[in-house]
Amino acid sequence: MAKKDRPAKVLVLLGSPRKHGNSALLAEAIAKGAKACGAEVETVFIQDRKIAACTSCYHCQKKGGKGCSIKDDMQGLYKKLIEAQAWVIASPVYWFSMSAQTKLWMDRLFALPAYAKHPFAGKRIAVAMSYGGADPFDSGCINALRTFQDAFSYTESTLVGMVYGSAMEAGEIKANKSLMKAAEELGRKLVAA
Repeated sequence: MAKKDRPAKVLVLLGSPRKHGNSALLAEAIAKGAKACGAEVETVFIQDRKIAACTSCYHCQKKGGKGCSIKDDMQGLYKKLIEAQAWVIASPVYWFSMSAQTKLWMDRLFALPAYAKHPFAGKRIAVAMSYGGADPFDSGCINALRTFQDAFSYTESTLVGMVYGSAMEAGEIKANKSLMKAAEELGRKLVAA
């Protein structure tokens, strides 16, 4: 996936307000698997970033437009997103979909093509989600997963895999050993050539 003389770069985006919540733990396991295959991993806690909502000004889409008109922490993230060969997106389910933090970040990806030609093509993506119910359908997890599937299919990215499981209290997901093992395996698969 990366050039032979350089390890793959993986950018982990934590979309929960809890740094050590269940979706973050799944992302950590994915990162562990990627690191085991020699990848460089960087983690971004979205909650700590100032990311405004897209204003639909279309500045990023206009001829001669030089990126997003909103000057906030997404400016630094655009570069990291382009440089990474793989992304890990982690989010809890909030009200039948992804967290607001994750959705703000996703909406602002609209401007990414203003920073590089075909910036999504070839990106390898893994998704990690946690939800409080017993079922991924009635909890809304499937709604969020479908959003990721549709968005990254449209952008010609490769959705390598998704891991998701039920857990309410922070850290509870660790008890699901098979899920944690699957997350680590997804990390290996994410950077496999």
